[in-house]
Amino acid sequence: MTEKELIESGNMKMEWARNHMPVLAIIREKFEKEKPLKGLKVGMALHVEAKTAVLVETLAAGGAQVAISGCNPLSTQDDVAAALDTRENINCFAKYGCCTGEYYEAIDRVLDIEPDITIDDGADLIFKLHKERQEMLPKILGGCEETTTGVHRLHAMEKDGALKMPVIAVNDAMTKYLFDNRYGTGQSAWDGINRTTNLLVAGKNVVVAGYGWC
Repeated sequence: MTEKELIESGNMKMEWARNHMPVLAIIREKFEKEKPLKGLKVGMALHVEAKTAVLVETLAAGGAQVAISGCNPLSTQDDVAAALDTRENINCFAKYGCCTGEYYEAIDRVLDIEPDITIDDGADLIFKLHKERQEMLPKILGGCEETTTGVHRLHAMEKDGALKMPVIAVNDAMTKYLFDNRYGTGQSAWDGINRTTNLLVAGKNVVVAGYGWC
């Protein structure tokens, strides 16, 4: 696909997601009027796909300067990343299938904006901040961590006295735990099976084995 085609495809995906996220639409409308994030910089490392893009747009609508990288090289949708990068006050450094070096270079580029707030999925952004960019820590107002894995990593840092910034464990919120962790994970697992096998579900016998909620 050409760059133009990538952007058009990403815009279509984002519009579809936007139309199915009414709560965020209400928040965005309020943000556009009040600009509560004016003057703030937000650094993000998340799965770069359409729903995430709508969140990024909402933060920018609130006045923030936003930089985002991926949190998994295999989850980035290049068309969405290309579309995001055309938006005012948004820089997207995510790329599908990047190598380990490119992945962490993208996180460094996010940190180059000197964010006031971080939003993380897996805590790679916060770890990079603490390990290699410690001089930026006094400027950080706080961060958010979305996943169970990331929260566990941060709890370990806190226990060792190594965590130098306040972090909200989004994963522990009831709206995340009761809905996304229970139902979203199940749907994502089944979607992954469908995409990998390309088989018809009808008539199949399925055994589910696991450890409960994510």
